[in-house]
Amino acid sequence: MQLTGRVWKYGDNVDTDVIIPARYLNVSTPEELARHCMEGIDPDFASAVQRGDIIVAGENFGCGSSREHAPLAIKESGIACVVAKSFARIFYRNAINIGLPILACAQAVEETEKGDQLTVDLRAGTITNLRTGRTYQTPPFPAFVMGIIQAGGLIPYTRERMANDQ
Repeated sequence: MQLTGRVWKYGDNVDTDVIIPARYLNVSTPEELARHCMEGIDPDFASAVQRGDIIVAGENFGCGSSREHAPLAIKESGIACVVAKSFARIFYRNAINIGLPILACAQAVEETEKGDQLTVDLRAGTITNLRTGRTYQTPPFPAFVMGIIQAGGLIPYTRERMANDQ
């Protein structure tokens, strides 16, 4: 599973309150959440992001409250994956649960600039910066996590498995 997209770059400690501000937590549709994604840190993001783009960020991405709205807003905005130096634990699990691939790779983050094009191979655990030609290695996802991502999240993955078991 390969993804190629344009980079949106952010720094350390991007918290869930800037990913999706609390005033939008009463919103019930993913599409509406996406219209306000990253509003607290980058007001132009939601109107300019394109399907397949990639967020690259520093340490502790997704820190703050454990709201599931944050990865859902990111995914629905069209972001194909997030590459960061590290992730807040609960954000990491929430992202996987909704089928949003997230990869930790400090060197790739350090050597990537806003607007670069990255190709991410989820099966191989590689991130290639098309501007520099450099390829970075990160641990590939275990098979069951790849299954969750390919199914579009934990609920569809579980439904597929249950249907196959019958």
